[in-house]
Amino acid sequence: MHVETADETAEAQLLIREAHEGRHYVGRRVRRREEREAELDAVLAPGATRPVGAGTRARVEEPDPFRVCFERDLDRVKHSRPWRRLAGKCQVFVAPEDDHLRTRLTHAVEVAQIATGIARAADLCLPLAEAIALAHDCGHGPGGHPSEEAFSPYVPGGYDHAVYGADVTLAPLNLCAETLDGVRNHSWRRPAPSTPEGEVVAWADRIAYVCHDFEDARRAGILVPEDLPEEVAAVVGRDRSRQIGSFVYAVLDAIDRGGHVGMTEPAASALAAFRAFNFDRIYLRPAACRQAERVVGLLRGLVDFFVDAPARLPHNATGRHDELRPGSLEAAAVAVRYVSGMTDRYALGLGVELLGWRPEVLPRGV
Repeated sequence: MHVETADETAEAQLLIREAHEGRHYVGRRVRRREEREAELDAVLAPGATRPVGAGTRARVEEPDPFRVCFERDLDRVKHSRPWRRLAGKCQVFVAPEDDHLRTRLTHAVEVAQIATGIARAADLCLPLAEAIALAHDCGHGPGGHPSEEAFSPYVPGGYDHAVYGADVTLAPLNLCAETLDGVRNHSWRRPAPSTPEGEVVAWADRIAYVCHDFEDARRAGILVPEDLPEEVAAVVGRDRSRQIGSFVYAVLDAIDRGGHVGMTEPAASALAAFRAFNFDRIYLRPAACRQAERVVGLLRGLVDFFVDAPARLPHNATGRHDELRPGSLEAAAVAVRYVSGMTDRYALGLGVELLGWRPEVLPRGV
């Protein structure tokens, strides 16, 4: 007489539903987080950031059984509303009719592609680099960089999208300290990030926007390929793919030769010249400056409206709007948080609905 063993009983009770007929054999068991952390510790570069347990977070959490802490951050960013709203926030051109022009979301994805390409070859922590890259612009308001000027009078010390993104916009996600540090300090006007992955994102951000903003300006009819200065074209060419590749290889060359994140010459000088050209011919051209003035006027008008009438704020903006006093600092903080999260088109619509702006004078297009 056969007596069923405990293993046989467990196997008989195990019911597995498959999406398709036929079993797809994997051939190994699932690795737990601790094993994966040990593997990463063995293969990552000496200066790379190691994921440990649940990570260092403002609110203590239990570690995930399978994901390392930075993968958890990456998942939270991808599923967050601030990140999804980047699809409706412009990169350069406000609410453009041409759907092929970059948004903040497509920019973030391109930055992540460049950053992970560098991090992979340099044996840095991939999920940390990708999480920083995807989240780095979550603090941007509608209308692009002019939103920083618009919100600055209402924020002590001024509004910096990098700082605001890390300290306010992303705070509910309870991300790791290293991820938030990379977001907070990705801008070159900020202190250096505390991790090499954060520094990689700082370079990837500049490489991405310099190259793709030039391409978008060409698509919008503002520039032609021949407008690119010869001192830039001679080093990295006039094609975006070649330009990005040249800059990425120069970053990897710097890491390979010197062990630090940087960019070798002549690519570094070409990148600086490329950026200066974009400022002169794209970002600070007269039409762009006129658009910026309209963005500032619109966003300040919306903030002032909600500061004066905080009861008009939706319930999902703050759970305590009925307690906010009109004109108070608390009302201003909530109003900035609400307006900064708006997409371009939503802010433009409220400009007409709440402020009485005529559609033809709204900031829009190229």
